[in-house]
Amino acid sequence: MTLSTSHRPPLADEVTAKLREMIQTGEWPLQQRIPSETELMSGLGVSRGTLREAVKALAHSGMLEVRRGDGTYVRATSEISGAARRLYKEHTNEHVLEVRVGLDTQAARLAARHATADDVAAMRALLTERAEAWHAGDYAGWARADWGFHERLAQASGNPLLHELYVSFGDVFHADLLKQHMRPGFNGLPDAGHGELVDAVEAHDGDAAVASVHRNLNSCADWLRE
Repeated sequence: MTLSTSHRPPLADEVTAKLREMIQTGEWPLQQRIPSETELMSGLGVSRGTLREAVKALAHSGMLEVRRGDGTYVRATSEISGAARRLYKEHTNEHVLEVRVGLDTQAARLAARHATADDVAAMRALLTERAEAWHAGDYAGWARADWGFHERLAQASGNPLLHELYVSFGDVFHADLLKQHMRPGFNGLPDAGHGELVDAVEAHDGDAAVASVHRNLNSCADWLRE
C-alpha cells in the first residue's frame, strides 16, 4: 500500500488516486467505514494534512462521507455515482421515479439480450431471499434483497455505465421501500417487475421484460400519488 516517492503528480493527487482505486476495486466496500487516519497515514506513508486533502476531495465528489466522531464511509464507487446521489436529494420522489422508468426499462431490455445463466440464477436467489425476509418480518433484509435484485438486473444489462448510474439509486430506493412496507395491505412480493421479469429475461423476451417493469413502476407511481 506504500506510495512510491515521486515528483510526477502532487502527493495529494497520488493519494486521492490510491484511495479511489481501493473503492473502485471493492477493497473498501460500499456503506463500510474505511480504515482510521492513523492506519492510512502509516500504510501510505503520508502526513495527516495530505491524507485529509485526499479524503476531502473524494468526499466532495460524493465517493466518501465523513461522519464527525464516527469515521469516514464509502458512499459511491465513482464520481458519477457520487454526484448522482447528491442530485437525488434535491429532487422529488416523483422526479426520481420518472428517471428510474428510463433506466429500468433499458436495463430490462438489455438484460433480456445479454443476461447469462448465472445472472438469472442470482436474480432468482435474491427473490427467494426477499420472500423469506418478508415472511419473517425482516423488512430491512427484504428491502436489501429487493434492491439487490434490481441492481443485479442492471448489471446483467451488460452496460457498465447504466449499471453505475443505477447503483446510485440505492439510498433513495431503500428509503422508499421501507416507507412502502408500512402501508396497510401493501404487497411486499409483487410478481410484476420481479418473478415474471426474470422469466422474460431468461426467455430473451425484451418486450415482456419491459412490460413487467412498467407494471411494477406504475404501482410505485400510484403509491407516490397517494
